[in-house]
Amino acid sequence: MSDAVIAGSDPDGLGDALAAEGFSVTRAGGTATRDDLQAAGIEDADLFVLTDASLATAIPLARELNPDLRIVAYTADSLPEFVGGQEVVAMDPALLGPDAVAEELT
Repeated sequence: MSDAVIAGSDPDGLGDALAAEGFSVTRAGGTATRDDLQAAGIEDADLFVLTDASLATAIPLARELNPDLRIVAYTADSLPEFVGGQEVVAMDPALLGPDAVAEELT
């Protein structure tokens, strides 16, 4: 089983789709600070999903806490430039549904 941490409200239900594919899903509360990410288990996670671009500062924090982490931004909003070098796969929910994304991430 793979572990996934989600930051953001997840209005499209990607967390549920990941759980259906066998992921153990936890959510980083609040504004996805270092403490929030650690409480969600980011150090042991295989996947970090950001569903709210306004929380993009969580991406470099997550990468610092877990350098081998796969990171997906599942949002229609553009990510800030500072995230550019972080090896983030960006997907727009309007173009690819949560079930298809979850299936691809397994």
